Amino acid sequence: MPHIYCTICQNLLHFFAEMIRAASKRSRFPAARNRQEFTMKHIIFFDLDGTLTDSGEGITNCVIHALQKQDWPIPDSDSLRRFIGPPLIDSFQGIAGMNAAQAAQAVTDYRARYSTVGLFENRAYDGIVDTLAALKAAGKRLFLVTSKPEDYSIRIAERFGLAPYLEEICGATLDGRINTKDAVVRLALERAGQPDPADIEMVGDRLHDVEGARKYGIDCTYVLYGFGTREEAEAHHAAHIVATVDELREHLLAL
Repeated sequence: MPHIYCTICQNLLHFFAEMIRAASKRSRFPAARNRQEFTMKHIIFFDLDGTLTDSGEGITNCVIHALQKQDWPIPDSDSLRRFIGPPLIDSFQGIAGMNAAQAAQAVTDYRARYSTVGLFENRAYDGIVDTLAALKAAGKRLFLVTSKPEDYSIRIAERFGLAPYLEEICGATLDGRINTKDAVVRLALERAGQPDPADIEMVGDRLHDVEGARKYGIDCTYVLYGFGTREEAEAHHAAHIVATVDELREHLLAL
């Protein structure tokens, strides 16, 4: 009899041990999945110039055209590159040294050439279209968020094969109502349905992308293959820094 009781006790202990292990698995594994789903980012906001396309030629040619229309001195090549990204009205004043009226006229002259010629002096970075395709296939929602006028941005996205992967193309307005990065980020948030900022990653190549996203609590990945610098990225505390398109793709797929 003692032997029988001992066997029964051992079986009961084994039974309860298995129940405890099973309960532990049920409570632990779903929680791990939920944590992973919670931390994954499903929405990517992309800048355009210097992030998806190399637009340097078209922008600088149009800046030169606008300055020549007013017989204004042409800056050196490094200064011309600084026009890429920020709002034009600010650059014509801050870089070229124009007053407000001169800068406004320069923007008009710039757009006259850009709208017909300059926007197509451009190219998608190697690997960018494949990157957008991979991200969309992975279930990410992709938005173009640029301070370039929206009409121009749509035409560029369509010409260079970006549009099929983008849920929305959000840009500035030609009348100046929306003309800063943070204003376009706000527009993108509205069109995306006001998602949780923790579910979004901004991708850009200049400080305006970092700061415009930060205003709404959005992290920014800063790309070094565009028109910015590592020093600028670090000075403005970009959340992530990547050097190449391949590195960007792997980084965003892992978010």
